[in-house]
Order: sequence, then structure tokens, then C-alpha cells
Amino acid sequence: MEPVKIGVIGCGVIGTSNIKAAQASELCEVVAAADLRIERRQWAAKTANIPRVYEDGRDLLDQDEEVEAVILAFPAGLRGAMAMRALSRGKHVLLEKPIAMNAYEVQTLIEWRGDDLKVGCFSARYRGYESAQVATQFVAGGALGNIREIFFRCFRPGGSPTASGNVPPPWRESFAQNAGGILTNWSCYDLDHVLGICGWTFRPRTVLAQIWRCAEQFRFAVAPESDADAHFTALAIGHDGIALSIERAEFAAHEQNEVWEIVGDRGTLHLSMLATGERELTWDDGSNPEEGVITRSLWKGNDTAGGGSAWVIDDFARAIREGGQPMTTLENGMILAQITDAIYASARTGDAVRID
Repeated sequence: MEPVKIGVIGCGVIGTSNIKAAQASELCEVVAAADLRIERRQWAAKTANIPRVYEDGRDLLDQDEEVEAVILAFPAGLRGAMAMRALSRGKHVLLEKPIAMNAYEVQTLIEWRGDDLKVGCFSARYRGYESAQVATQFVAGGALGNIREIFFRCFRPGGSPTASGNVPPPWRESFAQNAGGILTNWSCYDLDHVLGICGWTFRPRTVLAQIWRCAEQFRFAVAPESDADAHFTALAIGHDGIALSIERAEFAAHEQNEVWEIVGDRGTLHLSMLATGERELTWDDGSNPEEGVITRSLWKGNDTAGGGSAWVIDDFARAIREGGQPMTTLENGMILAQITDAIYASARTGDAVRID
């Protein structure tokens, strides 16, 4: 397979990681990069040895005909316009998360993409691991019966100011720069993971939610202008009656706690999203009333390889060359955006929000 010629726009922390992953791939060749900051351009040219480096990503899109596809690795507030420009130039697009600022922007990208170009999203990072692949096949096989609830609850505790290290980035917990807070920054992964494992069959109908900003004692961990959520909780009911019950918090007055589950009328699957090395997936089998509920092992293995940025980039490159679709498409991203928009709308009004 001929490597896909890649350009990376945004060479910050996540962009640098994406560049290294793409350069390590046999399916890609990084031929161009762009960043507004001179020190990042210097790193791209001298350290990463990227042949062509631009200050403005628009110049990369307009002038570099060798680039077939671009990775957009900068905050969502500016990403939509750059993605549309890339699509108008006939280039495939791989978007950092969140996939867009809102559902309207996702719909616009779908229209600009057309039938020939590919658009993927890094929110699929954790579905590349073997455990997630096994879980997806298991759910599709019907062992859980009819799905009743998709659930996750993840808390990360706040720390001390001296342990926090660097100055917090301005995009974190910012509606203007990153479309929101912990919901858009981290639960895009949670939602992509559990909804993808369920085959993207969940279609949200009604959402009731609440959000809270960072607690005062942990405000040092976010920029002074941060105005979005450090903690959210939501209940979404799907058109098929499935409940999506979700909660996540960062800088919380709560010990570390992480649970992802898919609950059916015949069994419950216990997931583990993050790459933690050796681990085991289990499920509670309630299909035999004479035996009661028995916890069974579904999979044991090592998940330190197979997912992450490298996996998403390879998946994107294969979609371009082989004619398939990326693991997370814009249509999948629309479901994530609809849920996210409804959570924020419900939190603002205090009422349940209906999604047509």
C-alpha cells in the first residue's frame, strides 16, 4: 500500500504526538506541517525533519499539492473552518477531539465532505485495543440480550497547586475554544467507546442533565477564563428505550473511580476503557434462572499496544487507500454532538431537552 501523504496543522502537545505516530507508521508519510508559533515550526523542521513547514495552515492547504490528507490538532473553536477549507481543496481530514463545536457544524462538515473524501476523529483512540474489539463482537453476538442501559461514571480527584506543574491551557473547560469542558475533552472518548461497542445503534431522544464548574479550591488547575464544566451528569433516553446514564468529573472532591458498563436483560458487560496493560473483561451472565447470575471471564490480555493515536491514524490511512470508512465517521460524530449539545442545553434551562 502506498503511504498516504500527510500534513499536520497544529504542532502542540497533541500535534507532536500525532506527528510521531504518523512518522512511525508504514501507511503514512508526513510531508508538511504548520503552526503559528515559531518554536513549534522549528521543532517540526529541525527535529522532526518534516520537508515543508508553514506558519499558516491555510497556506499548507492552498499551496501544498502533495498533501493528500491533513490532521487538524488544535482547539475545536477554529477547527471547523479549517476542516471545511481542507475538504474544499479535496483533502481527507482527521480531526482531533471533540469532533466539532456542535451538531450543526458536524452536519456542515458532512455536506462539505461529499461522497469521495474521508473524515475521521481521534475520539476512537480507545476502540483500537483488543479488549474493545472483543467487547464489540460480544455485544453484537447478542449474549447480553436486549440492551437496557449504557453506563459510565468516571471521577479524577483534584491535586495540590505544586503538583499541577505547568500553567493550565486556555482551551481547557472553555466553551469558546473547546466547545465545553470535561464533557467535550474526555467524555467524547467515553461516548465513542461505549456507543461504538454497541454498534452505534443508540439514537438519543430526550436528555436531562446538570453541569458544575471547577470547585473553588481547585481553580488553579484551569485558566482564570475557564467557564465550562469540570463535572457533569446526564440521563439520555434513546428512541428504542435504552437509557444512557453518564457522569464524569475532573479536579473533583472524590477519590479515583472509573466504571463503564453495558447492561442487558440477560447479562451485563464490565468494560475497561483506558490502556492499562494486563487486564480482564468480565460479564455477569443472567441467562439461566436455575444458576442465577454468574460472573464469567470474557477476555484476558495486554492492552498496552493496538490503540491510541497510531491506531487511529493507520485506520484513517486504510480507509483512504482501501475505500472503507474510518472507525468513527462524521455520522457517528453527529450522535456524540447531539448528546453533548442536549446536555449543555438541559443544564442551561434546567429542563429535559428533546432531540428531533
